[in-house]
Amino acid sequence: MQLATIDVLVVVAYAIGIFALAQWVSRDKAGAGPKNTTDYFLASKNLPWWAIGASLIAANISAEQIVGMSGSGYAIGLAIASYEWMAALTLLIVGKYFLPIFLRNEIYTMPQFLERRYGPSIRTLMALFWLALYVFVNLTSIIWLGSIAVTKVAGVNQDLALVVLGVFALLYQLKGGLKAVALTDIVQVTLLVLGGLIIAYLTLGELGQGSGVVAGFSRLTREIPDHFDMILDKGNPHYMDLPGLSVLIGGMWIANLSYWGFNQYIIQRALAAKSLDEARKGVLFAAFLKLLMPIVIVLPGIAAVILAPGLPKPDEAYPTMMRLLPSGLLGLVFAALVAAIIASTASKINSIATIFTLDVWAKFKRKPSAAEDHIADDRRLVLVGRIAASVAIVLAILTARPLVGSSEQAFQFIQEFTGFFTPGITVIFLLGLFWKRANEAGAITAAVASVLLSWGMKVWTPGLPFMDRMGVVFLAALALAVVVSLLTPNRGDRDTIDTHDVGYRTTTSFNVGALAVVLILVVLYATFW
Repeated sequence: MQLATIDVLVVVAYAIGIFALAQWVSRDKAGAGPKNTTDYFLASKNLPWWAIGASLIAANISAEQIVGMSGSGYAIGLAIASYEWMAALTLLIVGKYFLPIFLRNEIYTMPQFLERRYGPSIRTLMALFWLALYVFVNLTSIIWLGSIAVTKVAGVNQDLALVVLGVFALLYQLKGGLKAVALTDIVQVTLLVLGGLIIAYLTLGELGQGSGVVAGFSRLTREIPDHFDMILDKGNPHYMDLPGLSVLIGGMWIANLSYWGFNQYIIQRALAAKSLDEARKGVLFAAFLKLLMPIVIVLPGIAAVILAPGLPKPDEAYPTMMRLLPSGLLGLVFAALVAAIIASTASKINSIATIFTLDVWAKFKRKPSAAEDHIADDRRLVLVGRIAASVAIVLAILTARPLVGSSEQAFQFIQEFTGFFTPGITVIFLLGLFWKRANEAGAITAAVASVLLSWGMKVWTPGLPFMDRMGVVFLAALALAVVVSLLTPNRGDRDTIDTHDVGYRTTTSFNVGALAVVLILVVLYATFW
């Protein structure tokens, strides 16, 4: 695939425009002085709902989702859309039950919540774990898979693409922090959705052979009906990936609650809201966008089954469908792909800087005395955050090839690796939020048990689907955490999370929107069961 001159101009215009917009929203207000930690890491706690919702999706959707999920649509079918549609339902739960506690207690980071709820040991343990995971697993995979996507479409050297993507993402958010990321994400998401809808429209039009997109969709459902089964039975060759009802009532909930509710990389946007109602509007907006994502990402992959049969690798489906685009539109959709990579990378960089600065550096550095300038100390933390962001992307660029590029199955292995920890993390936070008797000993037990049980079950029960294993490990870790908490002293003096006056009541508009999301999901699953 070759980019025409007009396509290159469109991509360059996007890069200049998004960088200029990021610098503009990052500017210091007159008389406000340089940014402090609240400004830099939580966007002055003043994000509007539309920025929160768009930023949640932009942080979530990157090359691995666009290329990988479209490839799964090619291989598996619409069933892969459960990752998107069940996430919409998870976001409603996060907005109604988790955010009120986090915002009431002015939480900045997830490790900070763990210390205030359980004690300092688990904060340090989890902060170091998340830093290692974010830098050497998530950030490396985002820029590596992003560079592959860019190379396939534009034909540039992959190492060059790797460096350019990482450095651009760093520079465009370095000055403004989370505010620069979140307020530009509405542009990134608009471009992402628009690009995906264009590809879906053109692929369905091609299938319709002049009779329109509806005819094209009807042809898909008629000729490859097995690609429109939402719930796979045990006879399906992809049952191990999506084990039947587990996507509705099983292990997928564990992964979703951990990712959308307790992941600094994601939840940081909602923590920066100007109010609880604004945060809830933001997650509701994100839930509606999640309902739309399978059209943008999965449908082109399914269409490729007919339009490009026999692809060597399913992950080639999305780039192949991009070849249907005329010059100019190809540049726009390619810019959308780059936008998704940049937005996700920048979000991850900012979260790494936030955790390192507030949960590691600030905990171990010397505390300023009363006579010292606390404002200057706060600004030094912002500088530390910028340095941490720079170091993180350099490490990711240097280690991406040896860590992620050594195997074609590296990303799948990474997903399973993180799944070893997911059940324990979910147990720790759920008990921390809703059971006051839970203590640090129980929390640490859950974390250790999650890893050991996950590894043991992977070895002893290789035929058990990964998603089902997460569900079993979650229940076992939960039981162990409860027992250990009851058998060990409850250090109530460590718990400074106040929940006595937290209100879970939601506004009428949120309730109506949530009901609409649920009804849409019911219709979708009833239609494609």
